[in-house]
Amino acid sequence: MKPEFIPLNGYRLFDTDTMMERAKAFYNLAKLRRTVRDYSEKPVCRNVIDDCIRAAGTAPSGANMQPWHFAVAERGEIRRQLREAAEREEQEFYESKAPQEWLDALAPLGTDSNKPFLETAPYLIGIFVQNFGILPDGRRVKHYYATESVGIATGILISALHHAGLATLTHTPSPMGFLNQIFQRPKNERPFLLLVTGQPDENALVPKIERQPLENICSTVR
Repeated sequence: MKPEFIPLNGYRLFDTDTMMERAKAFYNLAKLRRTVRDYSEKPVCRNVIDDCIRAAGTAPSGANMQPWHFAVAERGEIRRQLREAAEREEQEFYESKAPQEWLDALAPLGTDSNKPFLETAPYLIGIFVQNFGILPDGRRVKHYYATESVGIATGILISALHHAGLATLTHTPSPMGFLNQIFQRPKNERPFLLLVTGQPDENALVPKIERQPLENICSTVR
């Protein structure tokens, strides 16, 4: 099949000063993002969530296979099921699975097996990786770089939610197989993570942490 190309529409060419201003403004917004565990029960318009997921769906992917699915859980019985299942896994993790080194690394963040945010936040988004697609006739189509692609899409989703004024938390219970059953997702998908989102509680607290400076995370090769 001969590839088809169309003109690049929508690209905006900025002068250097404008690019610097926009880059700085985005950084100043991004640096305010924090992982939040205390959520308000105030409802959030579903349209906001949907548009942020649409933004995630613009992510690049291997061979444009778009190997992601975002399953949204609102409040209700399914949220109770998700919390109970996740806390069971987390309790086992903290009590017997996690090596002491890992527990020591988590200690400054104050995390434990209790996950009330899985019920209190307005939305949970189950993010799934499709390792292969299924054609209408039942044949499988391999998805290339599926995990990397979903990781990029998740980063865009987190940024979009933060830009919209919402807080987020990435939760990865181990193992996560129960998410397929609760979210009713097919076997060709595997859970990537649970993304909690909503408005932070007015008394929300976050750990006192520091982010590494540019010189620690960036190098230049000439």
